[in-house]
Amino acid sequence: MKIVKIIALILLVGFVGIQFVPTDLNQSNTVPKTDFVLVNNTPENISALLQESCYDCHSNNTQYPWYNKVQPVAWFLEDHIDEGKAELNFNEWDAYSNRRKKSKLKSITSQINDNEMPLASYTLIHKDVKLSKSEKALIVDYMKNLKEKLK
Repeated sequence: MKIVKIIALILLVGFVGIQFVPTDLNQSNTVPKTDFVLVNNTPENISALLQESCYDCHSNNTQYPWYNKVQPVAWFLEDHIDEGKAELNFNEWDAYSNRRKKSKLKSITSQINDNEMPLASYTLIHKDVKLSKSEKALIVDYMKNLKEKLK
């Protein structure tokens, strides 16, 4: 029984200790001129859907939930956001070549159609960002039309 108490105390001290390890927050007060919404003059309804369901992981400005203050959750979120931005960063859209833009547009439509985006782990907690069939169709149609214009 004494060993269990020692292990519990060590775990508690470790948990409290990691709370003081800082994370890099993905937050910015400016929207760059290279942003997807600005560059493409995206309609308000599409813009709102993208910003609501995609921009937290795929832009330079994340709206963090309260639980981001707790480690190791903050590390998980930081890693998740870094991966999302490495794959697609809507704030850097205009810096992409046309070839890369077409590839990203194809990927966006494919992942939305296959229910891969937004991630299930994200929509599990953020129920309001889950896209309806009609919202998915709006985004997919917009992305397909945008891809056609790039040819």
